[in-house]
Amino acid sequence: MTKASGSPSKLIDARIKELADWRGETLARVRNLIKEADPEILEEWKWRGVPVWEHAGIICTGETYKNIVKLTFAKGASLRDPSRLFNSSLEGNVRRAIDIHEGDKIDETALKALIRAAVALNTSARATARGRPAPKTSKSA
Repeated sequence: MTKASGSPSKLIDARIKELADWRGETLARVRNLIKEADPEILEEWKWRGVPVWEHAGIICTGETYKNIVKLTFAKGASLRDPSRLFNSSLEGNVRRAIDIHEGDKIDETALKALIRAAVALNTSARATARGRPAPKTSKSA
């Protein structure tokens, strides 16, 4: 597939359909969870066929291999992961990944929290890079 053959969202739809097995189902499920976690997320299609989700920069990619669906978080090493979802690329200084195997249960709440944390990191980094202080978040209403 090439970028010329459609929008990134349509290309991701086609990849899911093309897989036609547990990997397609898993990619579709994590895609829905990503969108639920951040309705403003942008879908991209990069590097000759990799689904990418962005908000103020790359949040994660969704690669499919023979035995895994891999979600690679661009700044995963900077994210708190109290649920220990990251189980791959743990030795790197920047990225972290979640390898999902056939039959694995996805901790939906934890994955959504990780997506939101990645968005917060990207948006605070972008504000800081522009010379503005990062937005303050408060727990009180």
